[in-house]
Amino acid sequence: MSSAEQLQDWRSIAQRVEAEVARAVIGQPQTIRLINVATFARGHVLLEGDVGVGKTTVLRAFSRAIGGDFERVEGTVDLMPGDLIYHTYVDAEGKPRIDPGPLLRHGERLTTFFFNEINRARPQVQSLLLRAMAERTVSAFNREYRFPHMTVFADRNKVEKEETFELASAARDRFMFELNMSKPTDRGIRRALVFDTAFHDADRLIEQVPAALLPADRLNEIGALIQASVRSSETIERYVLDLWEASEDPLRFGVHIEGVDMKRLILAGASPRGMSALMRAARVVAWLAGRDHLLPDDVHAVLPSVLGHRVFFTPIYELRRAELAPALVEKIMDRVAAP
Repeated sequence: MSSAEQLQDWRSIAQRVEAEVARAVIGQPQTIRLINVATFARGHVLLEGDVGVGKTTVLRAFSRAIGGDFERVEGTVDLMPGDLIYHTYVDAEGKPRIDPGPLLRHGERLTTFFFNEINRARPQVQSLLLRAMAERTVSAFNREYRFPHMTVFADRNKVEKEETFELASAARDRFMFELNMSKPTDRGIRRALVFDTAFHDADRLIEQVPAALLPADRLNEIGALIQASVRSSETIERYVLDLWEASEDPLRFGVHIEGVDMKRLILAGASPRGMSALMRAARVVAWLAGRDHLLPDDVHAVLPSVLGHRVFFTPIYELRRAELAPALVEKIMDRVAAP
C-alpha cells in the first residue's frame, strides 16, 4: 500500500474516532477535534474546565477509542512519586510484596496514561510524570523502562484551588495543548444534557464508543508519515517565524491590550519546543482536511491552544493569565499579517 493510500485510510479512521467520541460528549466539537489532532501529532493534552463539564468523560472516551493498554491515576495530596512506580503490600502469608505501579504495569504496551486532577498531586509527582512525558522513559529497579506509544491526558478543574499544587509554567510547556473546556451555550444541547437520560450515565456513554479503533502501536509510524507528507511553503515559514517573534516582543508588531503595559508584560515568549509543537499540530490539521500543504488557517486552528500556556508573563501580570493569554494570542493573530 502506498503512503498516500495509508494516509487516506488513517484519515478515515481519525474521522470516525472523532465522530464516535462526539456521540458520547455533545457540544464540545472544538475540544474533541484538538484532542484528536494531538493524538496524531503525538502530543500530550492538559484539559481545564469547570466542575462537571465532561473533562473526564471526553478523555476516557478517547482512551477507549485509541486502544492499547490504559492506566488512570487520581491526583491526591498524599500521592507520592513512588506510587506511580511500584505498589507495596503484605500478602496472605504475611510477606511483603512489591508489584509494578501504574507507569510500569503494562511496560511498552502502555498507550494512554490518564492523570485525573493533576493539580492535586505534589510537585514531586508532577516532576516524575513530566519526565516520563518528555522522554517516554522511567528509571526504576536499576533499569530503564520505555513507553514509546504513551500519550498523557491530564485534567484539572479551575474552580477548586484549596489543597492544590498548580503546574509551573515551564512544566506546562510539556503539554502540546492546554484546552479550556467550557459549558455548552447552545440551548438545545443544554436541554439534551439535562433531560435526555442517555447523557446521565457516563460509563454507558463510554462503553458505546467502539474500543481500539486505532492500532495504537502504529501511531508513531503514522504520525511520522503525516509530518513528512505535509509541506510548508517559504511564505508560511516566514509567517510562523513572525508569530514566534510576536510572542517575544508583541509591541514590535503593534500588539496592544487595553489596560496593559506591553513593555512589562512578557517575561519570555514561546520556546523552540512550543513552535515545533505548533507545526506538528498544524500539519495534522491540514492532513485531516485532505491537503498535503499548510495554509494559515491550519496554524490558526491550533495557535491558541499551543501558544497560550507557553508565553511567560511578568509576575505583575501572571495572576491575570486566564484573561491575558487568550487576548494576547488573538491580538497576535490580528496584527501579524497572514499570507
